Amino acid sequence: MNLKTLRDTPPWEWPPDAGKTFHQTLTNRQATQADRILAAELAGDFVVINDELCEDLLTVVRDSSESPKLRATAAIAFGAALEHAYTAGFDEMDDLDAPPITEETFEKIQASLHALFLDESNPKELRRRVLEASVRAQEEWHKEAVATAYKSSDREWKLTAVFCMRWIDGFDKQILEALESKDQEIHVEAVHAAGNSEVKGAWRHVSDLIKRHGTPKPLLLAAVEAIGSIRPKEAKDMLLRLASSDDEEISEAATDALSMLEPDDFEDFGGWVN
Repeated sequence: MNLKTLRDTPPWEWPPDAGKTFHQTLTNRQATQADRILAAELAGDFVVINDELCEDLLTVVRDSSESPKLRATAAIAFGAALEHAYTAGFDEMDDLDAPPITEETFEKIQASLHALFLDESNPKELRRRVLEASVRAQEEWHKEAVATAYKSSDREWKLTAVFCMRWIDGFDKQILEALESKDQEIHVEAVHAAGNSEVKGAWRHVSDLIKRHGTPKPLLLAAVEAIGSIRPKEAKDMLLRLASSDDEEISEAATDALSMLEPDDFEDFGGWVN
């Protein structure tokens, strides 16, 4: 399959040599910029990411002669692998649970991303994506970096900070503040952060987004995803109604959110079957 076909194919249906296609494109400086950016984006998928592709991505990220867009795309591609490795760890485990990368590669990525972030001569877009990817595996430096980004008068850095608050503890106050933002992108990220961080004080705001007619769809979908994490027992009736929505995206989001609830949350409903 070529890159465009792979882009339009669900990852679980990719052929075994999909990773080889991404490797060849990423390492080919004669390939078009569009193809290399697409290869970087797809290479981060959990189905294919491995040590070799991580090395390809790192080579691109660290090369100042590459375009900022390509470097930024390569940086954010590390996110899923870093999060899984951080969560699962590297102790002995079943193959199904094992991280897709080795501990040595994990540490190399994190050290490289930290160095790139600290170098303020790097393009802003790259440094933002570096922070957004690396927080998926929390380290000591992240909290200060996110706090500084949030205080910035630069709207893009603030957006990055709120995105990062999904994975960093201790930002409940800032998340609640960002929920009141008039900037829809920041608002959406604040809703996601409220859900991931289980910010109880966000319940009224997030539930109102679901109840209110005319809530923009990106906000509504974010609220559907978040609400079950904030107050699961109170969220279940709203999610059950939304699971029957005629809108396929909303129905699917509500069904996914319901699947994340604990069985005890359905005790008053006699159970719920997906």
